[in-house]
Amino acid sequence: MTFCQTDVGPIQRMVVKHARDAFGSDQAIGRQWRQLNYQGRPEFTKAVDEYDRFVDVLRRCNLELVFLPRDDRVGLDSIYVRDTSIVCEQGMILCNMGKHERHSEPAAVEIACQAVGIPVHGAITGEGRVEGGDVVWIDQRTLAVARGYRTNDEGIRQLRELLHDCIDELVVVPLPHWRGPGDVFHLMSIISPIDDDLALVYSPLLPVQFREALVRRGTELVEVPDDEFPTMGCNVLAVAPRKCIVLAGNPQTRARLEQAGVEVHEFQGAEICAKGAGGPTCLTRPVERILG
Repeated sequence: MTFCQTDVGPIQRMVVKHARDAFGSDQAIGRQWRQLNYQGRPEFTKAVDEYDRFVDVLRRCNLELVFLPRDDRVGLDSIYVRDTSIVCEQGMILCNMGKHERHSEPAAVEIACQAVGIPVHGAITGEGRVEGGDVVWIDQRTLAVARGYRTNDEGIRQLRELLHDCIDELVVVPLPHWRGPGDVFHLMSIISPIDDDLALVYSPLLPVQFREALVRRGTELVEVPDDEFPTMGCNVLAVAPRKCIVLAGNPQTRARLEQAGVEVHEFQGAEICAKGAGGPTCLTRPVERILG
């Protein structure tokens, strides 16, 4: 297996969870969606259809999909598989969720991944909190980690220890309050790497020091317009350098990416993305990539 420390290298293998298995049924959705702060109630049949089409887009990118099974210990949010883990060159690091309702997800992911031979390097435990959406590989030896409502100081300390042989630098990025602790707001809400020298960003919420550091590194920044930030214009999955999957409904962002030389593939996600505020990066956990 090739566990590479990159968010832009060509994906070989990816963990996902079908809406059919995450949502379970209309009855399960009805019991959970308000408690989980969804913006609307997903419709089960439509969600399954959307996810089938999303899978079609992924498969056209020539990557292997590992589907997590249905598990009664977890809920609707288990569709957003990225948040439960981080991948480094030594394997998978299990997160400890900042959102209490998701506390059982990492253990369920561990069992499923070990069954298909994906090794676990370590885990965030105790009072530490880290969610995968707060973690971005800037390059092969540099990791950015947000300090916000979903990832705390103790979690960052543990992550630094687990990665001490794998990285040269861990950059802590302080997140703004934005809409408060009940909102779904991660580092990857405001930055998506597209290539080693290209990133999609929403600068109004990007901390100045972090933005300046990206510019000093020679990273070209493609800006998401204000009116497409709420529709997850900034949540973009790079399946290879300058090749990405985006949520439909953000035409300005798509045009700006294409102007920067990016190949863009769209999918519809009204049920599986918009209502739970999770885009294509949230829906996927790449576990094997090729270094460029």
